[in-house]
Parts: sequence; structure tokens; C-alpha cells
Amino acid sequence: MHAEYKLDLAAVEVEKAAPKVQQLLTSTKKNMGFIPNMYANMANSYGLLATYEKGYELFRNETDFSASEQEVILLTISHENGCDYCVSAHSFVADNMSKVPTAVTDAIRNDEPILDARLAALSDFTRTLLQKRGFPNNADVVPFFDAGYQRHHILEIILAISVKTISNYANHIFHTELDGVFSPRQWSEAS
Repeated sequence: MHAEYKLDLAAVEVEKAAPKVQQLLTSTKKNMGFIPNMYANMANSYGLLATYEKGYELFRNETDFSASEQEVILLTISHENGCDYCVSAHSFVADNMSKVPTAVTDAIRNDEPILDARLAALSDFTRTLLQKRGFPNNADVVPFFDAGYQRHHILEIILAISVKTISNYANHIFHTELDGVFSPRQWSEAS
């Protein structure tokens, strides 16, 4: 974890939350079986949590990316942003829900080449979009398109960048403690 400023707002408990926040947290608990520390922290701002949850839902349900491709995008963004919490959590989700090959997840985590050419092009282009702040050049898009992705996929990656920026930055400012369920895939930028 980094030594920067830490926001000292307490995690929001469902029972003590304002009704609209309580509704979001209750829904999260129903869907996930628990309330991740990240959500409890973000619940200090209804707008932040609601925007994150809606954007995440739209990315998961309204894009043309497969579950594995979605996870590659989310992992790549979280790795690039240095979010220990999200890299750990998405690694766990990749292994157990999205069924991303462990070799792909580990390559992203360790900043190594991905052997699957299509997923490598997806991760590389996502990284390029982040590093160039949304200004890719013509040469940057060629491998992405050659891998079979379409123009609208660029917009869907921008959606993912928006959503992950919310959670990555919130986790940075809170120094969010990793939930035990994600600990088997704990990752740290420092390692």
C-alpha cells in the first residue's frame, strides 16, 4: 500500500445507512453474498456508489465482450492504475467466475506477455488507451482491429475505464483492506 493520504471516513454499515444507500448495499449483499469493503467505503457518497454500480452493471451486461474479455479489460485497467484491491478481486473473479485462464490473469498481474493473441491485443489496446489518455494513434488501433474487435468496442473499453477509475481511485484514497474472500489472489503493486 502507498503512503499517500488516507481518507478516514468509516465504512458504511447497512443498518446505519441512509435509505437510498441502504438499498444499494442490500442489493450488493444479495447479489454477492456479502458487502465488499470497497462498496462499504464508497457508500459514503451515494452518487459515487450508484454511478459505479450502474456503470459496472452496464459494462457487464450491455457490451459485446465475453466474461473473459471483460475481466482482461478490468484487470488491465486496475493493474495500470496500481490498485492492489481491484487486481486482487478481479483475479479472484477471473479464476472463479469468468473462467479466464490463470496464465492470462497471471501475465497481466506480472506485466508479462499474454500468449493468447486476441486477449493480448485487447489488453494492449486497453493499456494504450489509458496511457495515452484516450488519444490512440492510427497504428495503435491496427492490432486491435486485426484481432477482430470493432470500433464500438473502443467505446465499451472507455466505459470500463470510467468504472474502474471510480473504484481504483476510491480504493487508493481509502487504502481499502482486501476482503478475506479475495485473499487467495492478493496482489500488490509493490511486489
